[in-house]
Amino acid sequence: MKLAEALQERADLNKNIDQLRSRLSSNAIVQENETPAENPEDLLEELNAAVTRLEELMERINRTNTMTVCDGTSLTALIAHRDSLKLKISAYKDLAANASQTGRRARMSEIRILSTVNVKEIQKQIDQLCKELRMTENRIQSLNWSVELL
Repeated sequence: MKLAEALQERADLNKNIDQLRSRLSSNAIVQENETPAENPEDLLEELNAAVTRLEELMERINRTNTMTVCDGTSLTALIAHRDSLKLKISAYKDLAANASQTGRRARMSEIRILSTVNVKEIQKQIDQLCKELRMTENRIQSLNWSVELL
């Protein structure tokens, strides 16, 4: 099984677990003399099996990410770098958006609102970070589809 397939299965398991939790909640109580739409015992068995499979996949995915190295960098490090780039891009975009809202004055006596940063330069940095993110994502995806799950 390729790493990418395991990641897809992990995502499916997470969705399934969320649905099972919801179904368990819906069937946890009933009115007297009524029966639940689904047997909670069966749902618990299904939940336990899904969580056990998820735990196994997560362990194997993490081990594979740690052991997989590309150009001297582990897949785990690439993922951490990708996540930090996403955080940085988000913060820079917020800064650029806020700094761009200087507003207009209706009268000369109103207080002027000025940007404290060079929005054009911030946007250039955003573009560079986005390029680096795309390249990092491509490396990760390439590895995901070429590496066998340990």
